[in-house]
Amino acid sequence: MGTETKKTIQFPYSLTVRDLAAKLGTSAVQVIKILMANGVMASINQTVDFDTASVVAAELGFEPQLEQEEEVVEEVGELPLWRQLIAGESEASLENRPPIVTILGHVDHGKTTLLDAIRHTDVAGGEVGGITQHIGAYQVTHKEKLITFLDTPGHAAFSSMRARGAQGADIVILVVAADDGVQPQTREAANHAKAAQVPIVVALNKIDKTDANLDRVKRQLADIGLQPDEWEGNTFVVPVSAKAKKGLDDLLETVILVADNLTIKANPKGKCIGTVVEASLDKTTGPMATLLVQNGTLKVGDIVIAGEGYGRIKAMFDQRRKRVSKALPSTPVRIMGLNALPEAGDLFQVAANEKEARSIVAERKAEREAKRSNKRATLEELFSRVKAGEAKELRLILKADVQGSLEPIVNSLEELGKKEKDITIKVLHAEPGSITESDVMLAAASNAIVMGFDVDIDQGGRRAAEAEGVSIRIYNIIYRLLEDVEKALKGMLEPELVEKVIGKANVLATFKVSKGGIAAGCRVVSGEIRRNAQVKVVRAGEVVFSGDILSIKREKDEVRDVREGMECGITVRNYEAFEIGDVIESFVMEKFGG
Repeated sequence: MGTETKKTIQFPYSLTVRDLAAKLGTSAVQVIKILMANGVMASINQTVDFDTASVVAAELGFEPQLEQEEEVVEEVGELPLWRQLIAGESEASLENRPPIVTILGHVDHGKTTLLDAIRHTDVAGGEVGGITQHIGAYQVTHKEKLITFLDTPGHAAFSSMRARGAQGADIVILVVAADDGVQPQTREAANHAKAAQVPIVVALNKIDKTDANLDRVKRQLADIGLQPDEWEGNTFVVPVSAKAKKGLDDLLETVILVADNLTIKANPKGKCIGTVVEASLDKTTGPMATLLVQNGTLKVGDIVIAGEGYGRIKAMFDQRRKRVSKALPSTPVRIMGLNALPEAGDLFQVAANEKEARSIVAERKAEREAKRSNKRATLEELFSRVKAGEAKELRLILKADVQGSLEPIVNSLEELGKKEKDITIKVLHAEPGSITESDVMLAAASNAIVMGFDVDIDQGGRRAAEAEGVSIRIYNIIYRLLEDVEKALKGMLEPELVEKVIGKANVLATFKVSKGGIAAGCRVVSGEIRRNAQVKVVRAGEVVFSGDILSIKREKDEVRDVREGMECGITVRNYEAFEIGDVIESFVMEKFGG
């Protein structure tokens, strides 16, 4: 009897159970049965790796093969970030590494308590509370498997790291209180994780409280796209009590299960790269930085470039303040020896020598200056990027005054997106309320545009938008917002104009002028006030008037501008209600990125 030739079949690095069944020409139920028989619990929408898919294929008489690298590289922007970081490594050199996990959620739902509970039940060192030093990241061991926790303070920080090119995390634990349910920050954190394409495990916390209602919270989770696995969804929901230390083993077990399905890998012998978790200046040792190794092995004596700083590692410490000589992938260490403080989220790498390090730092500084003015997407640039094949998706963050305004905008955008063939519209986050730093950092990390309807931008949001080069557009008529999106998709949108403050003056006195009206006696404290520019009158941080200058006088002479340190009298068209202590801001309108 001749041997039967197996039919070859190609799989990518990862695919869903549904897609695997389709490729194998069988039912998803059959695939799930085979997975269960091999100890893998997976739902129809869950992603499995190549090795897992190969087991199923072999049982059904196929010979599995990995799809060619070039087929994957075409979609490199959609690959997990760990894959992008090790793009130059051969498959044979890769080894599994511990998953990197971060904890997000609504304020007061127990994020810090959960982190502390996990930290203080750590058995990695065979002792309770063994981790003594806060370094921004730490490792615990569960059933002989390591898990790295990234102790970021919230989803704005999580996206801030992504905006700087960092790994961020492989898995997000979303903490939701069983008595309080899904709140605005819960939705926001979930949207940050989804935008990062990071799997979410829900820790349903405070189950010991008398008013805990698990079913109600699970329904709320399903409403925001996190369908619990017990309801045939693809989100693991684990009941825990961080305060009573209940369910922690189940949570860690679930994290390991998700990580096993992701097959997170690195090459310990490859190029050493990773992420700066945090940095601080120590009075005795100078700049100290916590680095999270993501590929290669970091060693004492290595010359490290981190952000725009570099230096030879003089000493390296683990989370227990113990000196170590090397750090493998997914290991956090505190290092000494840099000549400058990097920022959290900066990538680090090991250089061959100091000359190479100086050269790379100089290049980074030059790149930063070049990118500072136009770093992120704007609506008017979108069409040219689509034509060049560089963009296939318009990503938006929407904020509105009330929920009732959001719904028609989102629905209209979805209808608009259906009409376009070359590009899709994706709303990453839509919530009522002001535009905040968190919204801007999500936009920066996702190359998205922030659009607001009848809302303000808070101070943190303004600062972050300026620092990250994020485009923000504010509207008070819904159809104008939709019209601008439609024009952008068709390449007809006029260039966006943004305010650029060129000078500020403090109002020291007010007085009547000969032609009637009131003038403000001012001293220019920064930049210059120009006759042909526009001005805002700012009182206690709030803009009370915006308009044009009628005249600027120095003593009795009309002048075109006044510079820092000078005193002058300013009259403004249609405004006389100046008060001592007001600030007059002079600004011009410029093209965004110009």
